[in-house]
Amino acid sequence: MDKYVNLIKLSVGSESVETLADWQQTRAAQSEDGLPRHVTRMWPKREAEILKGGSIYWVIKGQVQCRQRILRMDEVMGSDGIRRCAIVLDPDLHRTQSAQKRPFQGWRYLKPEDTPPDLPKTRHSEDALPDDLNRALAEIGVL
Repeated sequence: MDKYVNLIKLSVGSESVETLADWQQTRAAQSEDGLPRHVTRMWPKREAEILKGGSIYWVIKGQVQCRQRILRMDEVMGSDGIRRCAIVLDPDLHRTQSAQKRPFQGWRYLKPEDTPPDLPKTRHSEDALPDDLNRALAEIGVL
């Protein structure tokens, strides 16, 4: 299997996986072919590795909650004339096991071995760990 890498990104303004999905269905969040996209100022240097099977993992309300497969990266010129990267996504949101994540800016690379596993399609969420246990596990790097 080819080596690939994922991205992780805060979904600012999303309250849930459903609100992320709702936003991605708006025209403003779509590429010309109607696929959801996320526009970012920085172009990933590891584009080739990402496109070999990588996903973007979405952090919503401090928890990794879902992922989407990355299909391609398109160049987009902003109204300010600055080149940006539109990360074009598969419209299917795959829910993952929750994993606490501290706030960060922009996106980060995420190795496949560090990603939370997908939930079965029949489960829309999982029972949450108590907050103190979740924080303690995150602090020692388990989550």
